[in-house]
Amino acid sequence: MIQGKVIKYGDNIDTDVIIPARYLNTSDPAELAKYCMKDLDETFTERVRPGDIMVAGRNFGCGSSREHAPIAIKASGISLVIAETFARIFYRNAINIGLPILECPEAARDIAEGDEIRVDVKSGKIENMTTGKVYQAEPFPEFMQEIMKSDGLIEYVRGRMAKS
Repeated sequence: MIQGKVIKYGDNIDTDVIIPARYLNTSDPAELAKYCMKDLDETFTERVRPGDIMVAGRNFGCGSSREHAPIAIKASGISLVIAETFARIFYRNAINIGLPILECPEAARDIAEGDEIRVDVKSGKIENMTTGKVYQAEPFPEFMQEIMKSDGLIEYVRGRMAKS
């Protein structure tokens, strides 16, 4: 179960505004987090708190295939991203680094900046604690949930290899 306050963005948020190219001289998550959303929202790094939830519109994470974008979001303290839709490469990168994401068009449109929401990632249930509305996202298959719970694909594989 994930619960947090919403930071909301619109459609077509590309990886160049999630983490601008001029800050890609490192792959250190803490360093990337300092510049997350900088070109779109100068106040993001001041406002974000551990556990906050990012909500966005259509085509979130479009643009380049850089895995730095979901790394920066996760390292900033965002616990989950909900969007109407995700660009496919961002979708794969988020799962690979263990950033929970959910597609739910109705929730993404309805939920407002500052709302408090609670999400059961396993079932896909999204509850807006501010308005009382409940939404249903399509949950991930069990193996993908395990990858995210393991903090990403590499740790998932390490864990599986250690068991065998």
